[in-house]
Amino acid sequence: MADEPCCRISKKVQICLAVGLLVAVAVLAVVGVLKWLQPHQWNGQGTTEHFADIVLERCSNYTQIVQPALRNVDCQKIQEAFKSAFISKNPCSITEEDYQPLMKLTTQAIPCSKTLLWSRAKGVAHQYTQLHRDTFTLEDTLLGYLADGLTWCGDAGTSEVDYRSCPDRKKDCPNNPVSVFWKIASQRFADTACGVVYVILNGSISKTFDENSTFGSVEVIHLRPERVQALHAWVIYDVQVSSDPCMSSSINKLESIITQRNIAFKCQSCYRPATFIKHVTNPERSPRSSMI
Repeated sequence: MADEPCCRISKKVQICLAVGLLVAVAVLAVVGVLKWLQPHQWNGQGTTEHFADIVLERCSNYTQIVQPALRNVDCQKIQEAFKSAFISKNPCSITEEDYQPLMKLTTQAIPCSKTLLWSRAKGVAHQYTQLHRDTFTLEDTLLGYLADGLTWCGDAGTSEVDYRSCPDRKKDCPNNPVSVFWKIASQRFADTACGVVYVILNGSISKTFDENSTFGSVEVIHLRPERVQALHAWVIYDVQVSSDPCMSSSINKLESIITQRNIAFKCQSCYRPATFIKHVTNPERSPRSSMI
C-alpha cells in the first residue's frame, strides 16, 4: 500500500506526457499545413505593385499619345490577356503559347530600316530613340512599352499575383513569366525586322558581342535574310582602348555569324555615348569606320 501514491503520480505523469505529445503533433501538423499553403518563396523580386493598373495605364498612354495610330487597340483586352498568360499557373512552367493571345493583340508594324537592337547598352539605345522617334527599340513598341521594368508572376494554387517573390532565371528556373515574355517578344521583334537593322553594343566590356545574351542567342538568329539586307553595329565605349573595338574578336565572331546567314555586316565605333548621340544622324557610313 505504501507504493500506491507513487503509482498514482506516475499515471498522472503519463497522462500529461501523452497530452503534451498530442498537442505537439497537432502544432506540427498545423505548421506543416500552413507552410504547404504558403506561396513559394522565390529568389527574385515579387510582382510590381499595381501591376494590372500600370499595364492598363501604359497601354492607354501609348495608344493615345505615343502612337495615336494605334488608338483603336482594346487596352482592357490587352490587360486581361497579359494577366491570363501567368495567373493560376506554375511560375516555373510558363510557355510561349501562354503569351500568344497577348502577342496577337499587340501586333505592330515597324517601318523597314527603323529597328534598333541593343546589348548591354539599354540607356544609350533609348537616348537615341528619344532623338530619333521614328526608330524603335523593343521597348519603344507597344508590347515592350507595357512591360519595361516590371516584374510579374502568379501561382498554380491561386488566382492572385504573387507580390512576395517571383522566380529568378538563374537561381530558380528559366521558364518563368518574365524571362519567357522577353524571349518571345525579342524573337518576334527580330523576326519582323526588315531593311537595315541597327544594334548598339557596349565596347567597354570584354565580350562586346555575347552569344549568350538575348541579342546573341535570340535576335541574331531570328533576323530573316529574305527581309534583312544588313546589320549595322554601333560599338560605344567610354574608356580609351588601344585598338578599334570593331576589330575585336567578339565583333569578328558576330560578323561571321551574320555573313554566314547572307546578311551584310557593318561596324562603326564611337568613343563616349554622348558623342554618339550628338553626331550620329546619318547611320549609313562605311564599314569599320571610327568616330572620335
